[in-house]
Amino acid sequence: MRPFGLIGVPIDSVGRSGGTEKSPQALRDLGLLDILGSGTDHGDLPIAIRGDDRDPVSGLIAHDSVIASTVAIREATRDSLGRTERVFMAGGCCTELVGALAGARDAIGEVSLAYFDGHLDLYDGETSPTGEAADMPVATVLGRGPAAWVEAAGGNSVAPARTAILGYRDLEESKTYGSLQPDDFGPDLFTASNEDLKRDAAGVGAQTESQLRERGGKIWLHLDVDVLDENVFPATDYLAPEGLAWSELIEAMRPFGASDELIGVSIGCYNPDKDAESKCGRALVDGLGTILNG
Repeated sequence: MRPFGLIGVPIDSVGRSGGTEKSPQALRDLGLLDILGSGTDHGDLPIAIRGDDRDPVSGLIAHDSVIASTVAIREATRDSLGRTERVFMAGGCCTELVGALAGARDAIGEVSLAYFDGHLDLYDGETSPTGEAADMPVATVLGRGPAAWVEAAGGNSVAPARTAILGYRDLEESKTYGSLQPDDFGPDLFTASNEDLKRDAAGVGAQTESQLRERGGKIWLHLDVDVLDENVFPATDYLAPEGLAWSELIEAMRPFGASDELIGVSIGCYNPDKDAESKCGRALVDGLGTILNG
């Protein structure tokens, strides 16, 4: 398989400096490069999301820097894939996904998305209760997020039939805010809740990888660490009970890590400021090593 090129994306869609922005360097310090093999570290992109105001049109907090960050991430991803690398993107927050998938589409054509997250992330600028871009990345890559953000990504980056949302546990909450729901994208969008993964993590992972592979195109794998239970991984800003155990997450993700079609990986929402002894960070690096290297 092609080596991974590491891209650091030190962003946080709250619009202010925070611990999540420190994640790329913290993970390097904990040995992230060692599990990526012979790939190149391209450093951190010189971007940040700054601003407290919610744009009245897009509904995004820090609209201008979200758009600028997306453009920069898109270019960096496209260029990395053009060097015959696979991409490993260390965020930051899930806002990174929009630029990453746009860049992958630009470089190689159709892609598929396996999205592991405790949230569906199908809000748009009107329904998001916070205005944070990290509420909306899946809606946006599917072409249904804020219009200006979709435009910055060059339109939708992935089709519903090539999309799988895995591990969410906010279905009822999202309905109360009027969020888009998986059914709004038609019957081909694949979903598996945290309860589905708890019942058969390995089976769901294998089934989903097979399904995406059969539908063609390379696969992008995204992990938001809040898919894990709050007691398993407390070093994140969006804690919630009843999430996955490490063993369940690893079993579900391993088929993607071993897939010949894997072209990119992104991770988000690890906050080193909430991890004084680096226990969560070390577990994250170790878990990624198992997922990617067997």
